[in-house]
Formats: sequence, C-alpha cells, structure tokens
Amino acid sequence: MLEIGTKAPEFTLPDQNGEPHSLSDYRGEKVILYFYPRDNTPGCSKQACAFGELYPQFREKGAVVLGVSKDSVASHKKFEEKYGLPFTLLSDVEKEVIRAYDVWKEKKNYGKVSMGVVRTTYLIDENGVIVKAFDKVKAADNPTQMLGALE
Repeated sequence: MLEIGTKAPEFTLPDQNGEPHSLSDYRGEKVILYFYPRDNTPGCSKQACAFGELYPQFREKGAVVLGVSKDSVASHKKFEEKYGLPFTLLSDVEKEVIRAYDVWKEKKNYGKVSMGVVRTTYLIDENGVIVKAFDKVKAADNPTQMLGALE
C-alpha cells in the first residue's frame, strides 16, 4: 500500500465508454480511488452499489469516485448498466496502475494461493497527494467509511 502524504502516481486509463481519464484531470477535486477484484461478483457489486447510492453526498463534499479493476472496458460497461452506476469505472487490463498503487498481491482463498487485487481505497486530495489509505476493506462498509474520511 502506498504511504499517506506521498504523491499519487499519475495514470491514464479508459473508462467504461472507452474514454481516457487521467488522475490529473481531477486536480482541484478530492478523488476516491478504489481498487476492486472483479465486476459482477457479490462483494464488488455491493461495494459499487453503495458508492452509487452515496455518490450525491460524495459530490456535495467535492469528491469524485473512480473504481479500478483489471476487467475490460466492455465488462465495465455491462457492470455500470446492470447497476445504474453514476461514477467512472476504469479498466486496467495491463495492471500497470494496479501495480503502481501496490494493490496486486498474493492472496489465499480456501488454502489456494494466487495473485490478485487486494480491495484497497485511497483518498487523494485536490493536489494529488494521498491523504488516507485503507487496505483489505470490507466491501459493503467501504463507501460509508470513505464518506466519513471526507469529514
């Protein structure tokens, strides 16, 4: 996990519509950058829907929400449409940003060891500095936790 107080790594990734988004596009706004394992899985769907429900409150506090996974643009589009998500989903198929943000880790599931995205959320301030970082977050609780982190 990246250290609080460090500059967030710059990136450019395509969203669910294939449009490029760079972290620098959001200078002057707070960014909730959350990394999740996969579209349309129970935990990831709960997390995305909760971020969606709270999205107006995030906007009121001057924050945008960006979700990142290694799923394709097409997968993100289906995920967005299925749940009516009002925020941007970024596709990192090459895992460059996932690695830059140190969320590609060894995971154990039922005794099986594999590499994957560890559910992690960063709060990045208006100047592109990481001000809060949460790893191994609980999917359903993370959006409320992040809303509180904006206080």
